[in-house]
Amino acid sequence: MMNSNQLKQLLEAALFAHPQPLSAEQLRQLLLNDSETSLTAVKKALDELQQDYQERGVQLVQVASGYRFQTRAELGQRLAGLWQEKPPRYSQALLETLALIVYRQPITRGEIEQVRGVSVSSNIMKTLQERGWIKVVGVKEVPGRPQLYATTNEFLDDFNLKTLDELPVIDSPDEKRTAETATNERDFLND
Repeated sequence: MMNSNQLKQLLEAALFAHPQPLSAEQLRQLLLNDSETSLTAVKKALDELQQDYQERGVQLVQVASGYRFQTRAELGQRLAGLWQEKPPRYSQALLETLALIVYRQPITRGEIEQVRGVSVSSNIMKTLQERGWIKVVGVKEVPGRPQLYATTNEFLDDFNLKTLDELPVIDSPDEKRTAETATNERDFLND
């Protein structure tokens, strides 16, 4: 049987060595063939590791796919010089398309075009899929059966989110219009 310190060391080493986030269950299954180590013990050890790294340059964070070590956000600018390649720059059209998929998923390409008022370039959809941020999750049961797009766990991981619920709330144009109409009606009645 492994003691809690050994468990923490093993989890820490696995998370440092693995290139992708790992869930508590994956860690328990992959590393701990010892049936006496419970998922609760793994989660407790992960919580302790998060506390241990609280004030360090790297931290243990939980994202949609599991746990991973990452550098502290406030150190990003200073560390950026370590990499020769520059991060990709994304066009306004790509970011608008991604935002529509994020907030209205599942959504078809036609629905995106309807909201944006312009056609969506095949390159934009290809880039988002290659990046692993979106995927086809089905087809809409209408003539032509267009593909439905939604975000992936990789999107959540890359944007440091556990769930889509952590995204900021935005008002839809319909909600704004309804609020403006109510305000105008109230003002008219008060005159």
